[in-house]
Amino acid sequence: MSNENRVRETMSELRRAPRARNLIIAALSLAGAGLATSAPAAESCDRACLTGLLTQYVDALVARDYSKLPLAENARLVEDSKAIKPGDGLWKTVTGKATFRHDYLDVRKQTAATHVVLLEGQNQALVSLLLHVKERRIEGVETLVQRITPESRFQPTELGKPVRGMNDPVPAGKKQSREAMVRTALTYTEGLRVGSFIDGGTPFAAETYRVENGVITAGGGCGRGDCGMYAQNLMVHPSIIASVAAVDEENGVVVLWMNFGHTGSSYGEGNSLVTFEAFKVWGGQIHSINAFFKGLPVGTGRFWPSSDPVPK
Repeated sequence: MSNENRVRETMSELRRAPRARNLIIAALSLAGAGLATSAPAAESCDRACLTGLLTQYVDALVARDYSKLPLAENARLVEDSKAIKPGDGLWKTVTGKATFRHDYLDVRKQTAATHVVLLEGQNQALVSLLLHVKERRIEGVETLVQRITPESRFQPTELGKPVRGMNDPVPAGKKQSREAMVRTALTYTEGLRVGSFIDGGTPFAAETYRVENGVITAGGGCGRGDCGMYAQNLMVHPSIIASVAAVDEENGVVVLWMNFGHTGSSYGEGNSLVTFEAFKVWGGQIHSINAFFKGLPVGTGRFWPSSDPVPK
């Protein structure tokens, strides 16, 4: 039988058996769908990849050479909430790096964040750095740079080693969902807003340890008679605002960007504290805190969307 006759016979059989025809068409449709979805998905960064990008970026800063960085064509760079071009700002002044670095890796949102200490001659630069990544390329960079001089109010003493508790594994059965972690961290903002961590419902663990700009301000070694978080005298921060910068779901850390808002001249006339602050969260409590902050004009915004919803 010729090929032409075989085709005619097959078509005739299909016309006589509509159910068979429908099954064949359905099978062909499924096969087509399989082919359509078999195209390679956009490649994302895992934890090792995000860590590598942070290392690559820091090393490029120290070398003052961004030419080999995997920057997207229209990568957006921001330093102290102001747009900069590659090679400007910190790129012009950094001379080296110290040993302190705490990474916070948000694989779901493809954000690599770190607190890292760089050097400008003999002076330390406390740098909060966030890389926004897409398909293994850097689409956005946020940096907040607090420069330490001999005249600085805070003289770091705790930046030669990891912040206590921050890198500890989350105990078995104590890990929270991403949403719950964010809610827990944001109670810290609420405590600052009302001027009381008790009234703000901020759930600190008994051992909560906090380091701010390299100085112990709560927990063992803070230098006060009572180093507990609830023993602090807080001023009211009625206009404080917060944004979620990164959530390290595996390591139990939430990084918040916060602008403490207008509080008179407490932080310098016309200024507010702006910070990227990391909270170790598990079991419904905050266990460790690390903050790099800087005085900037009250109206300073992050100008970057929050990675997760923040209740109004």
